[in-house]
Amino acid sequence: MNLDELIAGCKENDLKSQAAVYQLFSAKFFGVCMKYSSSYAEAQDNLQDGFLIIFDKIKQYSGKGSFEGWAKRIMINNALQKFRGQRYLEVVNENIPDETEIDLDDDSVSLDFLMKIIQELPERYRLCFSLYVLDGYSHNEISEMLNIATGTTKSNLARARMILKEKIDLHTGKKSAIALQ
Repeated sequence: MNLDELIAGCKENDLKSQAAVYQLFSAKFFGVCMKYSSSYAEAQDNLQDGFLIIFDKIKQYSGKGSFEGWAKRIMINNALQKFRGQRYLEVVNENIPDETEIDLDDDSVSLDFLMKIIQELPERYRLCFSLYVLDGYSHNEISEMLNIATGTTKSNLARARMILKEKIDLHTGKKSAIALQ
């Protein structure tokens, strides 16, 4: 079956079609969930919950645009939903540099190490970093998604970059020189 047939089957609540769509996208969407979750177990929960939402709302998918993009947006929104209800009081230091430079040119920093230190970021910083750097959302979009001020998204991103730079410098034993954007 092709994707359009699988989607049609999912709209009819066909379990085989749902299982096939899950098999087709679960690995990729798990990576998305890992970026927005504080642990492996939370990412697994977000993946399962996200697919339940996808299958519940699949009748709303009109076929315009990419199904994968539509479903990915649901996965991200599901992972962010837990965050939206939480309120934090944070002291913001406005003297944060706009760009923190991180050297990723050599092989001393593995993808596994990067994912590990991104996961260790405080939740607000990890979400802003992932949305901006890894998924390409603008500060205005992030502000709306997280229900926070645009200035706060910029501050959180700068703080995330500073923390990552410090951890990479400590890991490599040298000062970083290339911007992680």
